[in-house]
Amino acid sequence: MNCGVSRRGFLQAASVAGAVTLAPVTFAEAAEGQAETRVLTGRFEPGTADFVYLPVEVPAGVNQLSVVYSYDKPAVPSGTPGNSCDIGIFDNRGTALGGAGFRGWSGGFRDRFTISRTEATPGYLPGDITPGTWYIVLGPYMIAPQGLNYRVEVTLTHGPAGAAYRPNYPPERTRTRGRRWYRGDCHLHTVHSDGKRLPAEVAAGARAAGLDFITSTEHNTSSSHGVWGEFAGDDLLIMLGEEVTTRNGHWLALGLRPGQFVDWRYRSRDGKLPEYQQAVHRSGGLCVAAHPNGPWVASNFKFGYTGFDAVEVWNGPWTWDDEATLADWDNGLVESLRGKGNWVPALGNSDAHSPDNTIGLPQTVVSADALTRDAILAGIKAGRSWIAESAGVDLSLVATGPRGQAAGIGDRLPAGDADKVAVRLDVSGVPNGTVRLITDEGQVFQQSLPASGSGSVTWLTTPAVSAYVRAEVRHRRADGSAGAPAVSPELNFGPMAAMTNPIFLGRA
Repeated sequence: MNCGVSRRGFLQAASVAGAVTLAPVTFAEAAEGQAETRVLTGRFEPGTADFVYLPVEVPAGVNQLSVVYSYDKPAVPSGTPGNSCDIGIFDNRGTALGGAGFRGWSGGFRDRFTISRTEATPGYLPGDITPGTWYIVLGPYMIAPQGLNYRVEVTLTHGPAGAAYRPNYPPERTRTRGRRWYRGDCHLHTVHSDGKRLPAEVAAGARAAGLDFITSTEHNTSSSHGVWGEFAGDDLLIMLGEEVTTRNGHWLALGLRPGQFVDWRYRSRDGKLPEYQQAVHRSGGLCVAAHPNGPWVASNFKFGYTGFDAVEVWNGPWTWDDEATLADWDNGLVESLRGKGNWVPALGNSDAHSPDNTIGLPQTVVSADALTRDAILAGIKAGRSWIAESAGVDLSLVATGPRGQAAGIGDRLPAGDADKVAVRLDVSGVPNGTVRLITDEGQVFQQSLPASGSGSVTWLTTPAVSAYVRAEVRHRRADGSAGAPAVSPELNFGPMAAMTNPIFLGRA
């Protein structure tokens, strides 16, 4: 049976927290094996709320729910956003922020999905199709001047529920022990959101890139958590996460517990972010601001860094937005020295989505006591890490005081203001690269590496002059020059090959 239902005129007057709910659509009870379809149509004008809920009354005896949707895409002038509309669903437990009703989200990556007790389309959670009011959610985040006309087709199939889905979560520990540097990529996508790789392909790519750990970070869904178990091993720690994709920027929830979901339906002005950061922290995870200067719609980060444990300074191949984020982050180091909050460590991830994106470009190299979830997250939070473009790049940065006391990346060297401090940087894997040392004054040292790509530099300072020191290793510019910190209409230096978090100098 098919039934068309127009949504025009069904809009309820209430609009709370950027969302509206339409009048419900009902389905009759049916015989086993029978499928029934409803077609819902409607229109969004520019200025529509961030999320629009289409309630569907689900009767008892349904074993499968399927949805297909579409919307028109009229031509628009150059520079004017065209129509784009996301989709997801909540079950009869409701749509409350942070509630238990979440059952899946695919954004604009898919035009259909199916949920049953046994399985579900990637991005969606398998489980019982419980009777009650379910909510299809549309997210019209770009609407053309002509408006957006949508069509949603809902099909309920009646019959036995089938076997329960059995997730296979990855372990949080490996047998790999010993304090050393572990390489990882904490921002990766698969077919469970808008990626084009299967989880097996991502795991294989991580191993090929020489990584020790990765984090699964699908957009606004936890659906991939239960598939990673078979791909983990003592050579590859797989941590669970989510890319929380809001209208005011994206952030990574790293080290989530199996099945943990983090809501994304808020803007900066709503004041909701802290409660979700706290939920991640209560589970032992970390919150990371992702690609803060990303050039895409809704990806510029408007929340500030309060409550975040790290900033994704380097996202994918080095481009101008990474350069902008690096400058912002470095300014934040100076702010922290003036007592304006704690410093926030830098992180680098590939954000790989497709086979064209290189897993592990870049990768974060973390000093940890073991290859475990807790040890890796502790190293990231402490800033005991540096970032490399590949496993072929290696470095060491150490500051040594006059009495032999030493400090490494992310640590503090407790020397007196006038004490002489020797800073040594060792690099390999960057032929003809440019080494830079940077303090709260800016660049204080520059040297080119030989064609072999390996070299060492030593630089002297005092805590009175340099509150911190960090290192960058750059490739040469396209014109073959090493680059210099001067006013220029172009980027002053070539792409990043490696960079470190700071070593702080002087007593706190």
